[in-house]
Amino acid sequence: MKSLYKSLLAATLCSTLCLPSYAEEQKEPREPKDSAFVPFYFSTETLGNSFGVAGVMKGVGQPQAVLFGMGLYTDKDSYVGFLSALNYAVSDNWLVSSQLYQAQFNENPYYLGDQGNNDSDPLFQGTVTNGLENRYEATFRYLLPWGSVRDNGLLGAFQANRDVSFASPVDSGVSSISFTPFYSSRDLDIDDERKQTTGLEIAFDWDNRDNSRNPTTGSHTRFDLTFGSETLGTLEPWLKLEFQNSHYFDIGSLGNIFDKQVLAFDFYTADTPTWNASYTSDRARPPEHEQVRLGGLYRLRSYTGGRYHGRSAIHYSAEYRVLPDWQPLDDIPIINYYDLPWWQWVVFADVGRVAEEYDIKTLHTDMKWSIGGAVRFQVEGIVVRTEISRGEEEGLFRVMINQPF
Repeated sequence: MKSLYKSLLAATLCSTLCLPSYAEEQKEPREPKDSAFVPFYFSTETLGNSFGVAGVMKGVGQPQAVLFGMGLYTDKDSYVGFLSALNYAVSDNWLVSSQLYQAQFNENPYYLGDQGNNDSDPLFQGTVTNGLENRYEATFRYLLPWGSVRDNGLLGAFQANRDVSFASPVDSGVSSISFTPFYSSRDLDIDDERKQTTGLEIAFDWDNRDNSRNPTTGSHTRFDLTFGSETLGTLEPWLKLEFQNSHYFDIGSLGNIFDKQVLAFDFYTADTPTWNASYTSDRARPPEHEQVRLGGLYRLRSYTGGRYHGRSAIHYSAEYRVLPDWQPLDDIPIINYYDLPWWQWVVFADVGRVAEEYDIKTLHTDMKWSIGGAVRFQVEGIVVRTEISRGEEEGLFRVMINQPF
C-alpha cells in the first residue's frame, strides 16, 4: 500500500526538530523528549485485530536528524515494518535520508487490471489474495537558499512556525529539489511473477505553511517527475507526472467553543505520458502499485488503497478543521505521560476519478466521492488521525498518522 508508506514517511518528517505550534503555545510547555515509543491497537475488516508500536528518536548524530520505526502485526498474520533515517546534513544545503518498507497483507483485496477502472463494478469487492510489498529508497534533498533557509540557514527548514506573508518561494517558506532513487515490488500469490520497478523521482517542493503539523494559513506546492522501468537499462522506461497544491485559511475562533477554525483545500492531478508509447507491450506503463492511484489514506478516503488506478487522475479535497477549547487528553491516566498539546475535529469531502487519457472533460465526468469526519491529535511530535468516511461503494474506519495534506 503505497499510501501507507507515504503516511509513515510523512510522520517521520513531522517528528523532526520543530518550534512549538499555535496550540502548544497556549498551554504550559513540557520538556521535549529525545525519544518516545507508543504502542497502539486497532481493528479493521481488511487487517483484522492489529497490534503495533511506533518509536522516534530525535537528534541522533545531528540536531535535525531523526530515526523513526514502526512495526505492526495482525491476527491474519499480516505485518508491516518501516524504518527511516532522515535529514542527515552533508553540507549547508544538502540533506540525505533513507527509508525501508516491507509489508505482508494476507486476505487483502486488490483491484487488478480493469478492476481498477473508473467504470468498474461498484459492487465488486476486489481480488482477495496475499501480497508481499517492498519499497526501498534514498533521498538527496537540496535546500534552495530562499525564504526561511536564506534567513535561518539549515535549521530554517525545520521550523514549525513560519511567516508566510509572502507569496513567492524566493521570499517565504522552504523550497527544495530532491532526487530519490527507489526500488519497489509487489508479489501476489495469484501472479506468476513479482511485479517490480526501479526508478528515480525528481521533485520540486515549496512548503509555505505557517506550521508543518497543523497549518492554519499559507500553502504547500509539489511537482514530481518519476522515471522507472522493470529493470535497469530497459529501452522502454515509463514517466509519471504529479502536481499537488494545498491552501489553508484561518477563519478565527468561535467564542469559548473553538480556539481555531481553518478551511483547508487540496488539488491533485497526475498523468503518465508514456502510457501508450509501446506498440508491443505494456512495459512503458508503471506496474499497478506505482500507477496513478486514488483511494486510501490521502484521496477518496472511503475507498480501499489503490481502488482506482490508471494513466491519469484528478482529485479535490476540502476540510473544515477546528481546535476545541475543551481538551481532556492531559487528564487521562497513562495517556497523559505523552505530550498531547492539541486535538482537532475535522469534517471533509473528497471527489475525483482516474481515466485512460488526460482529458479535462473526462476527468470531471462520473467522479467518485467520499465524505467523513476525523479526530486528530499530536503525540510527541507525530500527528495521529482517526477518521471514518463513506462513499458510493463502502465506508471505512482508519487509524493512521499525519495530516492527509
